[in-house]
Amino acid sequence: MNKINGFLIINKDQGCTSHDCVNTIRKVLNIRKVGHTGTLDPQVTGILPIAIGNATRFIQYLPQEKCYLGEIKLGISTSTDDIYGEIINRRNWPQISTKQLDNTLNLYRGDLKQVPPKVSSVHVNGERAYKKFLKNEEFELSPKDITISELILKKWDKDNGILKLKIKCSSGTYIRSLARDLGLTLNTVGCLYDLKRTSACGFNEENSNLVNLKDIPSNIDSFIMPTISALQHLPSYCLKNKEEIIWWETGRKIILNSEKSLFLRI
Repeated sequence: MNKINGFLIINKDQGCTSHDCVNTIRKVLNIRKVGHTGTLDPQVTGILPIAIGNATRFIQYLPQEKCYLGEIKLGISTSTDDIYGEIINRRNWPQISTKQLDNTLNLYRGDLKQVPPKVSSVHVNGERAYKKFLKNEEFELSPKDITISELILKKWDKDNGILKLKIKCSSGTYIRSLARDLGLTLNTVGCLYDLKRTSACGFNEENSNLVNLKDIPSNIDSFIMPTISALQHLPSYCLKNKEEIIWWETGRKIILNSEKSLFLRI
């Protein structure tokens, strides 16, 4: 069992942390070298890729784009920027049309600067922001560069102030911050009402055998995807002969043609 390498795709339930998922897989597979590919908030459900064994070395090379289905509630702001925090403000929301709302969303499409929520894992002077928040410390977070490549309005319930969105974004994007900022842009307040991650790091519901931690299959090792299957987006080169294998093993250049060379390391 200790020679298992690859990616296990968890369909995370609400309430458990990403670290909880990692610990469960460590115990089930009896292997220490396990890591997730990016924190998913406890209340968020959906895709959480888990790297096992030597696959942990390749996390940094996975596609970083994420995709979500989310609901934003206008008229309420909270301490955590989601519906689970302490309510700190209530306001009426605008009775605008679907077209007007979609036009407003144009402000959040493309490359943006975004301030993370104070209840987040961002480091502030060597300490996680959420730890400072829990100690009631005063602090400010700097805006981060993010990209929202797709932002589709799926439904606008103007009676209840809830909009449903499909969001495709870069790593490091906080949908809670999007909810907060969109509320302010619409001259009201807002918070994240519900969120499900539908794809992450190249894995989704269609191309993965999802595992639910509440019902772990007895043959869980058969659900583990080979490491190489997660790296198909990268350029590749097949070593042609024994000499190239030796050169690869010793970290030397392999000449591809007169203009290009490949520098491979183990």
